[in-house]
Formats: sequence, C-alpha cells, structure tokens
Amino acid sequence: MPDFSFEHQYEGIVCGVDEAGRGPWAGPVVAGAAILDPSRLPDDLRRDLDDSKKLKAAKREALLERLCESDGVRLGLGVASVEEIDSVNILQATFLAMRRAVEDLGVLPNFALIDGSKVPPGLPCDAAAIVKGDGLSLSIAAASIQAKVARDLMMVELDLEYPGYGWANNAGYGTKQHQEGLAVLGVTPHHRKSYAPVRKILSLLESSDSTCSIKRES
Repeated sequence: MPDFSFEHQYEGIVCGVDEAGRGPWAGPVVAGAAILDPSRLPDDLRRDLDDSKKLKAAKREALLERLCESDGVRLGLGVASVEEIDSVNILQATFLAMRRAVEDLGVLPNFALIDGSKVPPGLPCDAAAIVKGDGLSLSIAAASIQAKVARDLMMVELDLEYPGYGWANNAGYGTKQHQEGLAVLGVTPHHRKSYAPVRKILSLLESSDSTCSIKRES
C-alpha cells in the first residue's frame, strides 16, 4: 500500500503526478497532480488511497470527492489534446499534460514525484521518477485517481457526442466495440490519427476513395 515514505525524503511542499490515457486510440491524455498534507489528511482517506487501476470506478469517484472535500489536499489537472498528441507524440504530450497539472495546483511545489521512469522536462521544480509510484506514494496515488476519474468523465461526454464507439465503457481503448465502430462509422476528430490502428483505417478509406474515383473516371 502507498504511504508517505517518498514524500518524507524531501523538504518543503511535495506533489505527486500521474497520467491517464496514454494507450487509448481516442481522446486526450490527462494528468493529475496532488499535494497531501500528512498532518491534515484524514486517517480513513490515507488508508483507502491506492493506485487508481486497482480501484473500481465507483470507489475512484468516491475517493476523489473525499479528496476534494479535505482541507489537507490540493489538486491540479492538466490536459493535452488529440491534436497535441498527433503533433508531438504521446510521450511529449504526456509531459505537457503533467506540466500543466503541476501549474494548475495554484502553489509552486518544492519537489514533484512522477509516476513512471522519466521526469518531464520543463517542470517548475525539481523532480524524481518512481516506477509504479502510484502504488508506493500516497501523493501519486491521489494524482492517479484525479487523472483517471477526470479522463473517464471526458470520454463519457465524448461518447454522447460520438455514439457507436463505446467510449463511455472503453475510455477510447481499442476494444472490439471500438474497432467495430471505426469500421462502420469511420474516424472522428477525437481519434489519434498518429496511432497505427487509426492510420490503418484512414489508409483504407483513402484507398477506397481512390478506387471509386478511378471507377468513375473509367
């Protein structure tokens, strides 16, 4: 279970940072940042926080509500759009979202704990990367919940705008329902066109258009 062991290694204000949505074929990548005050964080919340991937959706949402209501918590959110993902690649877009999440905290932390193996360049503070940090650091665990809940909600809203892909359930990942939606409905503005499965669909559509043009000309 996560605790404050990593946070206690650094002086001053320490934040945790994590992302959600690197793998999906559609939608933005979202990062969360969290500052937890160990002296003010409720004991029950401290016990319940964990890596968002280990928690069911209802538990994540309830935990985020409790985090937002706690005086000992400060949260930030950062988003990088599909256009930014396609322009600079998913890794750089993730770094961009993480920087935005830290900036959204409203205070400048002295140190940031980053989930993963790489520290985003350009952070406004020193930082360290922690592999599987969302299961080790309470601050990163809180950030992971913030990012996951926020992104899932965004995908539910996009599903209402573009039904047929199952985004409310699959969050944009390449599930069978999503693949079937792409085959029938085609590519939306919210698909990551730099991703190979989406590029393949676009290539097939372009080939089909070209074939139709040739047939019409003959």
